[in-house]
Amino acid sequence: QVQLVESGGGLVQPGGSLRLSCAASGSIFSIYAMGWYRQAPGKQRELVAQITAGGSIIYADSVKGRFTISRVNAQNAVYLQMNSLKPEDTAVYYCAITAKYVYWGQGTQVSVSS
Repeated sequence: QVQLVESGGGLVQPGGSLRLSCAASGSIFSIYAMGWYRQAPGKQRELVAQITAGGSIIYADSVKGRFTISRVNAQNAVYLQMNSLKPEDTAVYYCAITAKYVYWGQGTQVSVSS
């Protein structure tokens, strides 16, 4: 059974940085895309960044220029470097790998506060 294990969340001051990591335990074949989503209290889950198997990348407008997504295909791993963090980035962040099924991580809390 495939599980996605996330790490790297935490509490950071505005302007700070965090790096989120997500790795799959088990093999996933024919991956179409790997990405990060987030859900703030009282809000719907939203796409933050996604990278396809072909290397195409999309970012939410709110994080463009501050966040960078990357992947290591051989490890089925995806990363999110988050710089210049703002209080509005506070949310639970989830990684997702889209293949024949969509696999979700358990979520990691990111809190941006002074």
